[in-house]
Amino acid sequence: MERKRKIITFILHIVLIIGAFVMVLPFLWMVLTALKTVSESTSMNPFVFFPKTMQWENFKIVIEQNDFIQLYFNTFAMMALRVFCAVLFSAMAAYAFARLEFPGKNFLFGLVLFQMMVPAQIFVVPQYLMVDKMGFRNTVFALVFPGLVSAFGTFLMRQFFMGLPKELEESARLDGCNIWQTFWKVMLPLTRSGLVALGIFTALFSFKDLMWPLIVNSNSDAATLSSALAKISSAYSVNYPQLMAAAVLAVWPMMLIYMVFQKQFIEGIATSGGKL
Repeated sequence: MERKRKIITFILHIVLIIGAFVMVLPFLWMVLTALKTVSESTSMNPFVFFPKTMQWENFKIVIEQNDFIQLYFNTFAMMALRVFCAVLFSAMAAYAFARLEFPGKNFLFGLVLFQMMVPAQIFVVPQYLMVDKMGFRNTVFALVFPGLVSAFGTFLMRQFFMGLPKELEESARLDGCNIWQTFWKVMLPLTRSGLVALGIFTALFSFKDLMWPLIVNSNSDAATLSSALAKISSAYSVNYPQLMAAAVLAVWPMMLIYMVFQKQFIEGIATSGGKL
C-alpha cells in the first residue's frame, strides 16, 4: 500500500512538473526571441531555440523609441485608481443589495446582473461620448472612467456580505452604530479576502485592457503598456525580437508584483472561488 502511494505521488509530481514547464515555455520563448536576430526569430528550423549571440540592442532600440517610464506611470495609475474605485463603490453597493431593504432592490440588482451578461463593447460608444463631452480624452481619468463602478465586483462582494451572520449587525445597532458605521467598522473588515480578490481581478483586467486605451487615448503621452504594444506590433510587424523585447519590458512589473504578493493572490482567488 505504501509503495502504491509513493508511485501515485511520483506520477502526480511528474504531471505537475510537465504542466509547469508547459506554462513557463511561452514566457521563456518570449525572452529568448527578444535576444535573437530577425532571421533567427523567423527561422523555420524548430531546433533554433537559443540565440547564437545575445542581441541586447533589441531592448535598447525599444526603450529609445518608447517612453516606458510614462507608460509604466499611466498603466499603474490606471490600475491603482480602478482598484480603489471598484473596491470602494462595489463594496458599498454590494452591502446595500445584501443587507439593506429598499424599494426596487431586486430590480436594480437585476440590472447589475444584466450588465454582466452583455458584451462590454456595447458600452464603448456611450462611455467615449461621455469622456469626450467632459473634455477628458488623452488623460489618465479617461483610462479610469470605465472602471469607476464594477458590476462583477458588486456581485462578488454581495456574496461575501450575504455569508456574514445577521447578529453582527444587530450587535452593532445595539451599540449605537448607524448604517455607515456598521458597514465601515464592522462588516467591511470581515470581507478582507473578498476585497483582496476583487482588487486582484480588477488589477489584472485593467493591466490587459487594450480596446478602451486605444480608443480614448490617441496621444502617446497618455498610452498604456497594452496599447503601446499594439502600436509596436503594427510598426514592427516582421521584427519579432523588438516586439518580444517590448513585451518583456511590459510584463516584468506584473510578474514582480505577483512574486511579492503571491500569498495574497492565491488566498484571495481561492476564497472567492469558494464563495462563488
